[in-house]
Amino acid sequence: MSIITKTGDDGTTGLMYNRRVPKTHARVAAYGAADELNAALGMARASTNSPVLKQKLETIQKELVSLMGELATLPEDAERYRKDGYPALAQSMTKTLEGWAQEVEAKNLSFKGWATPGANLSSAALEVARTVCRRAERSACSLKETNQLPNPEIPVFLNRLSDLLWLWAREEEL
Repeated sequence: MSIITKTGDDGTTGLMYNRRVPKTHARVAAYGAADELNAALGMARASTNSPVLKQKLETIQKELVSLMGELATLPEDAERYRKDGYPALAQSMTKTLEGWAQEVEAKNLSFKGWATPGANLSSAALEVARTVCRRAERSACSLKETNQLPNPEIPVFLNRLSDLLWLWAREEEL
């Protein structure tokens, strides 16, 4: 099967369960931003020398696959999505992010002023991931505001993740 399907040539794209929407749909923007975030996290993972950070970033990337599946599912298909066994982003993963942030904060790193990305490749990659994460968060919030987001944990997770990425960028600058 070819990657070239031509089904999107009319300006639409497919969601879960063969639903089609315009490529400009808010849902497509949301899962597209999450997809960009996953790629940015991959760049951050490839640029760090820390095996621990590599593992944590990979864990987050795997969680993003679930998040993207949820974003690519219309609210009327949410129950079917769960019944089919697809994982939903859970509060426990948000708690994991909070724990990781507390680990960095416990090191009492000193932060002064506004961070300027670019001290090194790893911290810069984490900053790019952070800004993409904020875009994904804004897109998820847009869906939430219009009652199109069945899982309220998604914007919370993205909010925590962006904070954590900022902390990791500061840590990588040391």
